[in-house]
Amino acid sequence: MPVRIQKLVRPGQTKAFRNLAHYFPLCVGLLLLSARSFAAGKSPPIDGLVIEADAQAAGEPLDHYWSRCVGAGRANEGLRAAWLEQLKMAHETCGFEYVRFHGLFHDDMFVYHEKDGVVTYNWQYIDDLFDRLLAIGVRPFVELGFCPGELASSNSTVFWWHGHTAPPKNNEKWAQLVSAFAQHCISRYGAEEVRRWYFEVWNEPNTTMFWSGTKSQYFELYRVSAMALKGVDPALRVGGPATNNFTPDGRFDGEEEDRRHQVTLTAPDIDALSWKGAWIVDFLHYCAREKISVDFISTHPYPTDNAYDPVDGKMRSKTRKIDSVHDDLTWLRVALARSEFPNAELNLTEWNSSPSPRDSSHDYLQEAAYIIKVNLNCIGLAHILSFWTFTDVFEEGGGGETMFHGGFGLINAQGIVKPSFHAYRFLNALGDEVLKQADGFIVTRDHTTRAVSSLIYHYPPEIAQAIPRSGGQEGLDREPAEKVLATGKPRHVSLRITHCGVGRTFRVETLDEKHGFALRAWQKMGSPEPASREQTQILRDSAMDTRQEVIRTNDQGELIWDCYLAPWTVVLIKEI
Repeated sequence: MPVRIQKLVRPGQTKAFRNLAHYFPLCVGLLLLSARSFAAGKSPPIDGLVIEADAQAAGEPLDHYWSRCVGAGRANEGLRAAWLEQLKMAHETCGFEYVRFHGLFHDDMFVYHEKDGVVTYNWQYIDDLFDRLLAIGVRPFVELGFCPGELASSNSTVFWWHGHTAPPKNNEKWAQLVSAFAQHCISRYGAEEVRRWYFEVWNEPNTTMFWSGTKSQYFELYRVSAMALKGVDPALRVGGPATNNFTPDGRFDGEEEDRRHQVTLTAPDIDALSWKGAWIVDFLHYCAREKISVDFISTHPYPTDNAYDPVDGKMRSKTRKIDSVHDDLTWLRVALARSEFPNAELNLTEWNSSPSPRDSSHDYLQEAAYIIKVNLNCIGLAHILSFWTFTDVFEEGGGGETMFHGGFGLINAQGIVKPSFHAYRFLNALGDEVLKQADGFIVTRDHTTRAVSSLIYHYPPEIAQAIPRSGGQEGLDREPAEKVLATGKPRHVSLRITHCGVGRTFRVETLDEKHGFALRAWQKMGSPEPASREQTQILRDSAMDTRQEVIRTNDQGELIWDCYLAPWTVVLIKEI
């Protein structure tokens, strides 16, 4: 298919000369590019992407649901300077409005103490944390959990910091804790402010890892928690069940997780199976029957499944197709529509390319393309799709063994941003009206300034899955991530936006393997471990150094841009 590269035309050029100016550089450029590619033994580019949009066309509203919330590890980590500094940067640059984390009632927050049957509450650590969040401009998405040790019904715990996963031994005392907490927050911050928060009951109670009780015990915990909150202020927003991954089998159908029902370990094609959300339908039925409020439904649509292998007792990670999150959110919308709570918000309170804090793919360029593709494909399906997490100041698996250890974060522990950070920065730079969208791009406009922007990404069709996991419980392994990064062919992109206005200026910002890819810069430096103060600062600067150029509209008021994109490249074009 012939492709046309257009350049700026000077006033006074004839039409014939303009056409020659358009086509001659293209012919020469394509011949040179083809010669270089074949000489290097590379595959020819895949079919091109042609983008045509009108800057003055009627637009559709665009909700930046991706910027509404982001995750973090546990509450106590939020008392650290680096954590707070990175949250401020993520808020100011990526637009995040809420942050969610575990462990608000954990023992290291010193909230609950009971002696001789007398309970006392200590809110000082929570106050310090919430004060600092609000000063930054970020609100808490409150996760009610885990159980304070003195209130837990058993000694079952998770992580090295021993989060108590047992149900409360006394639900009345738990309800009193929730009620007192809500009353304190309103007293300190005001009812109008706290009504804008979210209160989620527990985290992933469908798994034995995070909940040692039964499904019925969790439903009862939700009931008493919701009643306690609504008893303080009926306008407080409460939801659940905060369950993890979708599954295609009956492992979560009973009162407790039963791995004997798993089918993904041996299934020849897991994407041919019918996947469903854990506990969602049962939870909605229970709340309708008991007349319990549900202001939002929450769950975690990771595009993976951890299949239990009974032979060696290990979990085998399975990666689903690239559209799995879209399919899961569609399933949730149908489930809500059929329930007694069709107007409940759909808040996905955790999501990433995998649920592993030691997945090298999280540090790689392909993570950015995945984030953008999924978020753009799921527009209109959710109120919140919360990325897990904004920082590698995160200790569920202990401290990171190396600067780039495959942590969840958009920013590593040293404050060096990853390609995933740029993905959210680019998404946040979009306007609030959609002019044109298809797979591989979106063109938007700001309804106030009328400024136009476009986000273009190349997620190569050779990868039909979400980003495959690279390493994990077996240890750090970058080889699978490197293979994925090397997969795919270049793609030609031709962009033409009409009626922009003559002489309008746009910035073209490119994230690729040579620009804004911190891991690669660290490797070229010799992978110093630890990096010196000077090296760390160089890496911080390099990580923000995306490739930038300025282009202008032509005499017809058209913005025209052509480029060959390497696989996994992301480009933001924004009017300035």
